[in-house]
Amino acid sequence: MYYRRKLLLSVLEEFGESLTTTSLQKILFLVTRKQDNKSFDFVPYKFGSYSFQANQDLMTLSKKGFLKDTSTSNGIKWMLKSKDKFFQQLKKEEQSAIKSTKREIKGLTQKELVKYTYIQFPYWAIKSQIADDILDKKELEKVISQKRNIDKPGFFTIGYEGVSLESYLNKLIINDVKLLCDVRKNPLSMKYGFSKNQLKNACESIGITYKHVPQLGIDSEKRNGLKTMSDYNKLFDEYEKTTLVENHDFLIQISNLATEYKRMAITCFEKEACMCHRSIVAKSLKALPSWSIEQKNL
Repeated sequence: MYYRRKLLLSVLEEFGESLTTTSLQKILFLVTRKQDNKSFDFVPYKFGSYSFQANQDLMTLSKKGFLKDTSTSNGIKWMLKSKDKFFQQLKKEEQSAIKSTKREIKGLTQKELVKYTYIQFPYWAIKSQIADDILDKKELEKVISQKRNIDKPGFFTIGYEGVSLESYLNKLIINDVKLLCDVRKNPLSMKYGFSKNQLKNACESIGITYKHVPQLGIDSEKRNGLKTMSDYNKLFDEYEKTTLVENHDFLIQISNLATEYKRMAITCFEKEACMCHRSIVAKSLKALPSWSIEQKNL
């Protein structure tokens, strides 16, 4: 079993063997703040800090019979079914983090717990739909001060290689990206969160529009066997002379979307833009007579 899932089950084990999704997400968030290497990353969401990966793990653990979920007036409640003792399987660092968090929030109701995380970590409350209701004016001002509202137009390229969905989304939020344009030919990924529908739903749940433009992608078989930078440059030279020429209208579409949304990113897999065709798309956009937007790789 993945270590992060043992941590998740241990939180339930130590907190009475049942928690609502909201409480579990907040407790897990507080626990991971105490970890040097965090088991889960989080993103600002409708009710504050939220881990898509943790939610996916909960559903997987439920299917495997470790958990049971039921609907309550406070949302879904997760109950521990397994009799295994997971807490004792954790490293001392994580045991200490859970125990410390338990003391830290002892006696708090779910609403008070949510408020506590908002006050302590205001950035993760910037997308909250309930912050106005549970925070006073001064507390709310701290949350508002964390929001990114950038008027200057910006164009970004971003790859998801080596990062979690949450870390990826935080890069978009911090740079106030309004539109994410996926330029993969086939937007499928073995990495959780980055297949088309998963990425689209995640983006739109935090207020970022998602659009797929497969016409600007590269067939996966053309990427097989790439080893050196020379191999990549040869592929991208062909791509620039064929795909971008044949699909020039879609390049113009990207340009128009950048003007419309003001702050936009194009995405593909590779971490380094120089090893990804998105860099060629960006270069071709920059060469357009009407283009004047600053570009940056995230």
